[in-house]
Amino acid sequence: MGLSDGPPGSGRSCRLLRPPAPAPAVPGARLLRLPLSGAVQASSPERSGWTEALRAAVAELRAGAVVAVPTDTLYGLACSASCSAALDCVYRLKGRSEAKPLAVCLGRVADVYRYCQVRVPKELLEDLLPGPVTLVMQRSEELNKDLNPFTPLVGIRIPNHAFMQDLAQLFGGPLALTSANLSSQASSLRVEEFQDLWPHLSLVIDGGPVGDSQSPECRLGSTVIDLSVPGKFAIIRPGCALETTTAILQQKYGLLPSQGPCS
Repeated sequence: MGLSDGPPGSGRSCRLLRPPAPAPAVPGARLLRLPLSGAVQASSPERSGWTEALRAAVAELRAGAVVAVPTDTLYGLACSASCSAALDCVYRLKGRSEAKPLAVCLGRVADVYRYCQVRVPKELLEDLLPGPVTLVMQRSEELNKDLNPFTPLVGIRIPNHAFMQDLAQLFGGPLALTSANLSSQASSLRVEEFQDLWPHLSLVIDGGPVGDSQSPECRLGSTVIDLSVPGKFAIIRPGCALETTTAILQQKYGLLPSQGPCS
């Protein structure tokens, strides 16, 4: 979850799906490069190429396709969380266990309340989001029942990446998000690193290199925190922002660490 694993599922069997066959010589996905690649701060929609990439991505997502996107931590695979066929495609494409959840990517903190039962102050959400964290909470009935049907929880991501925030807002619904790599393989910081997946994607958005490839934390993905129980938090995955995240939770909001998942 987040761009990797999240809260553990129930006792459902962990069937692994077969990964796609090796890529042919000519990639099948359309590749669009964002202007000023690598920038993750405020965007200008009028910037050349930005609007084209947004519109193309939204069109593919609404058609039930899987799109590769840059985030503030890793490259990810996104699809409509409301499209069950697209969710199945993501699992098949990655060879991912069906018992591993997908995160939900949103464009604004206000959207979290539609898809989750929020049990923390709004100020806490705003302190952590947008950012390199996945916040796990009780899911609402608004989410597709085929999305992570084995758990009552869902991980929420709002990446600190201008394109992803624009994309989620323009799409207008929840996006399922996971890392752009075959399961058990290294996460991707550049589009070239998951080129074997291109033939199975409809669109690849190239935002340039993500993160600092020299940092030992660069491929850890987001920090995943369970906030489903009032007054407590549990670390599901340390990720790349553990120290700053736990400091906010404990020192500013007085949450107590739990030894295991809060649920």
